[in-house]
Amino acid sequence: MSSSKDGAMVVLSSPSGAGKTTLVKKISKLNNFVISVSHTTRKPRIKERNGKDYYFVNEKKFKKLIKNSEFLEHARVFKNLYGTSKKFVVRNLKKGKNVLFDIDWQGADKIKKKKLNFKLLTFFILPPSKKVLKERLLNRHKNDIKIVAERMKQFEKDVKRWKNYEFIVVNDNLSKCYKEIVSKIRLKLSQKKIISDKIKITKHIKKLI
Repeated sequence: MSSSKDGAMVVLSSPSGAGKTTLVKKISKLNNFVISVSHTTRKPRIKERNGKDYYFVNEKKFKKLIKNSEFLEHARVFKNLYGTSKKFVVRNLKKGKNVLFDIDWQGADKIKKKKLNFKLLTFFILPPSKKVLKERLLNRHKNDIKIVAERMKQFEKDVKRWKNYEFIVVNDNLSKCYKEIVSKIRLKLSQKKIISDKIKITKHIKKLI
């Protein structure tokens, strides 16, 4: 059973390039927040460190972890596998830590279906426009047109998952977006009512798709 002293699970998802990883890292600097470091079979990007950004493993090792029921959730994204360590998450929640998840909609859906006895807050991060998203992806992938085209194609599918999330936030300014997310987390954890502008969000979604 969950205790009032237990931490909460805070999920941030977004289409690739919308800024969820940067936001998760920024939020993790707050007191009593910790990032759930995922396992992945993808290669590290420049400046990424094993054990801090991800646990980088090969596919054989990853599948062994699946077989041993080590993951709370796992999914294949852009030909690579990603998974969340069950032990790490539960241990930190029991210590009263709020655990941050930087995962896609597949992982978020699986966590929701688990119906764990812990508070769960889910955020979907949107880019301000497709143009800005493409610029961010080109910068991240060093103008690799093929990779960017693949990400933009996937964006059309991923953005439609916004309805599965409790909170929708547009990342048109990192500082503003961060403050909005933190404010919603604090209000939710203090059990205060949060009013969201569904009309505004729906209009933004229509522009994106």
